[in-house]
Order: sequence, then C-alpha cells, then structure tokens
Amino acid sequence: MNKLKTMLCAFCTLVLVNVGTSVVADSSGFAGPYIGLQMTAAGIEMAGHSSEAGISASDSGDTDDAGIVSSDDLNVGKAAAIAGIQIGYAIPIGNTFLLDIGASYLSGEAKIEALTDDTVAKGNVSFKIDDVRTIFIAPTIALSETSSLYVKIGLSEADVGVTGDISTPADLSGTNLAIGTRSVLASGIFIRTEAGMIDYNEIGAHGLGNATVPIPVTSQYSAEPTVAYGSITIGMRF
Repeated sequence: MNKLKTMLCAFCTLVLVNVGTSVVADSSGFAGPYIGLQMTAAGIEMAGHSSEAGISASDSGDTDDAGIVSSDDLNVGKAAAIAGIQIGYAIPIGNTFLLDIGASYLSGEAKIEALTDDTVAKGNVSFKIDDVRTIFIAPTIALSETSSLYVKIGLSEADVGVTGDISTPADLSGTNLAIGTRSVLASGIFIRTEAGMIDYNEIGAHGLGNATVPIPVTSQYSAEPTVAYGSITIGMRF
C-alpha cells in the first residue's frame, strides 16, 4: 500500500506540473488499440519455509500430540530475462488524459528448492512458477505530443508446479503495481518503459508419503514469491 501511495503521489505531482504545459500535449496521439513485444528483466525472490512435524520431547510419551521438531527458513533469489507480449486499448478522457486498459503474458520460470528433514526419505522438493499473466488499468497523462507517463495497477496470475513427493498448490495470484513512460512516433510505433513489482499470495504444500522416495505428510512447505522488474515494450499503435 505504501508503494502504491508513493507512485500515486508522484503521478499527481506530475499532473499538477503538466497543467501549465497542457497546450502542447495531445492525448489523441496515444489513443487506440496497440500490441507490442515485451522484454523484461525480473528479479524473483521467494521467502520460503519448511517444517517437519513429529513428537516433541515435551510430550513425554503422549503420542496423541504432535509438535514441530524441525523448521527451516529459506530465501531464494533469481534474476532472469523474460520475453512476452502485451496488448491494450488507450481511451482518451480529455485533452491530456487517457485510460489504458490491457493485458500481458510473460513466459519464464523461477524455482525454490528445499530438502525434507526426514532422515530416511531425504526427498528433494521444489516449487516452480511460470507463465505470468496480467490484466491492468493504467491512468496516463500526455506530457507532449510524443511522450506520456502512467501508473499501472493490475491483477497477476502464474502457474505453479512442484517436484518431489508433495501436493501441488493452487496457482498464484497477486497485485501488480508499476510506473512507466510511453513514447509514440508519428508512424504509430511506440516504446514503453516500465518499472514495477508483483506481490503474490503464499503457496504451500505437504508431503504425500506415497512415492518411491516418500516424504511424510507431516512435512510442510511454503513460499511467498515477489517479483521486481524493469521492462521495455516495442510495438505498434493502430
């Protein structure tokens, strides 16, 4: 929420500054449908946790109660270059303002790996997230006939896969916040630069205990993925 407030404050400040120069700005040059190829440099961090439940020493032989006998925190980061596609439609709502509504698809993956504490299984476990899909709305202000500034708020989803004898969690969902610029040439070709983040919900899984190298159902795994990125999109406005 603080990141969103900061971006909105910066956007509003630029709107006020632009009031005095709105004569040279024209939203019509940015309006209409568009499609572009997006190249993204992403830093993906997953704060993970694994735990193994069992009989704790304080139970004194009471096998009806189970406690956490081992627990590990895991933090994994990965940088990657990811390609994708973006489509949208910019609707003019004034001489200098537009409402950009669109969607994007990025193909790439990141993993977090852990090792179960079970001394017999020692099964390797990993989460994988890929195929990031986002729908967004981006209030935009035209700074001149060829350049504009926007803030973006979107909803993002990604597929989740696992390796090892563990359950598969539901797909990820999260919030995308970003700020960027869009420059359009007379030919309709545009260049969009953007910096933002995607904060996903927590994913979790547990052992299934039914593979060749089983992981007990008492083994629990979780991770909270966050994506920080910078992107460049080159495309065509129609």
